[in-house]
Amino acid sequence: MMNIGEEKMDSVVVISIEGRVDGLTAPELENRISEIVDRGDANVLLDCAEMTYVSSAGLRIFLTGARKCQQSGGKLTICSLQPDCKSVVETSGFHTVIDCHDSREAALAAAS
Repeated sequence: MMNIGEEKMDSVVVISIEGRVDGLTAPELENRISEIVDRGDANVLLDCAEMTYVSSAGLRIFLTGARKCQQSGGKLTICSLQPDCKSVVETSGFHTVIDCHDSREAALAAAS
């Protein structure tokens, strides 16, 4: 189960993820990122404070979302990863490809 929230903060759209991002829920996140970028908002922040799990399918969505944002002149950023999810992101090396921050505030400051 995953819930997605969305809010615009200046030039960044913040997507709040609650629950699991896995093979069943990843397509929903992918669609949301695509909708946001397609409407002209290319700077996206994934707030993962309430994300409890991320699988390889979720990591793939992070990467494809980052590419989509970049192709539209923006950037995808991740913040507030919980320890288990942060370990998955770091072990896979995604933290070297996608900008990761410890807090929403730090991520928003880096985006502006």
